[in-house]
Amino acid sequence: MSILRQLTMISRQPSRLTNLTNSIRSLSITPTFEQKQAAQLLATEDRKDKKIDQVDDKQCENIFNKVNQQLRKDEEGRLFAVVHLCGKQFKVTAGDIILVEGYWPPAIGDQLSLEKVMLAGGKDFTLIGMPLVEPGLVDVKATVIEKTLSHTKTIFKKKRRKQYMRTNFQRSPHTMIRINTINIKGKINEPSTMVINEKQIF
Repeated sequence: MSILRQLTMISRQPSRLTNLTNSIRSLSITPTFEQKQAAQLLATEDRKDKKIDQVDDKQCENIFNKVNQQLRKDEEGRLFAVVHLCGKQFKVTAGDIILVEGYWPPAIGDQLSLEKVMLAGGKDFTLIGMPLVEPGLVDVKATVIEKTLSHTKTIFKKKRRKQYMRTNFQRSPHTMIRINTINIKGKINEPSTMVINEKQIF
């Protein structure tokens, strides 16, 4: 009973409790043993990771070389790209026509370079951006071909037994864009020196 009373007294005093726990920890043998074992395990894992990294690097280099050869010989097939434009994403190929809803400043006949490319690819490969592909690597050229209004939307409102009835019509502006060309410039896996002005990106 006396030991229990002493333990309850110690538990009520936090400074004595911390001293007791520290003294018990210092008496235990397991921490030093666990630390040595953990160090040995880390060393073996590091060796395995280094071997895996070397194999991965070789595979990546082979893939990059194959893609660069395809681009040099123009054997990549029909290229496609996912472009971020006016808050939306469009999957496009050369010759496609896309519709941008709402007000947009470019006029008819303007030549555009769509710089926000999120993904591009060909017959055997795909370049994925994080979130955008490296600036200057993929060149997407487009032309504004038409600026019109959408079809008329009827907006009808009524409150029964209140003699309230309204009929409104709405037409929002639309811009049609033709994708002229999609090209991959330079070599893949080589950093570009091109600096992009973000204010000019659509």
